[in-house]
Amino acid sequence: MPRHKRIQHRHLLRDPKYNDILVSKLINTVLRAGKKTVAQKIVYDALALVEKKSKQESLKVFLKAIENITPLIETRPRRVGGATYQVPMEIPERRKISLAIRWLVQFANDRSEKNMSARLASEILDAIENKGGSIKKREDTHKMAEANRAFAHYRW
Repeated sequence: MPRHKRIQHRHLLRDPKYNDILVSKLINTVLRAGKKTVAQKIVYDALALVEKKSKQESLKVFLKAIENITPLIETRPRRVGGATYQVPMEIPERRKISLAIRWLVQFANDRSEKNMSARLASEILDAIENKGGSIKKREDTHKMAEANRAFAHYRW
């Protein structure tokens, strides 16, 4: 019997320009202090820069970057007999996408370009080429899961 109620997930509206839910999630992750129009401008400027630099459709490039960043497996702590083990587990689809977008924005923030839209565009372009901070984070997550494969039998 679960200890908590089932979580009611809100359904996001698609963003006005690209009519895509992932872009809307990216805007909500970039959002600070409730200034959604500022976040929209940052994301749309970043996608315009991506389109200009890659000479491809920006939405396709963004979706490919998210696909490259998305982790497949992670370790979760499980307490068994007084010891805590890092048990590798598959990630649910919602969490995969939210982790990918969160890592993308986090590592874009850490970059040294002039403004946030340039940083975000650079991180997206790096993710397309399978390099950059967000890709390294995914690789580290996979390595941690691989290293703890011996504890996979504690999954339940």
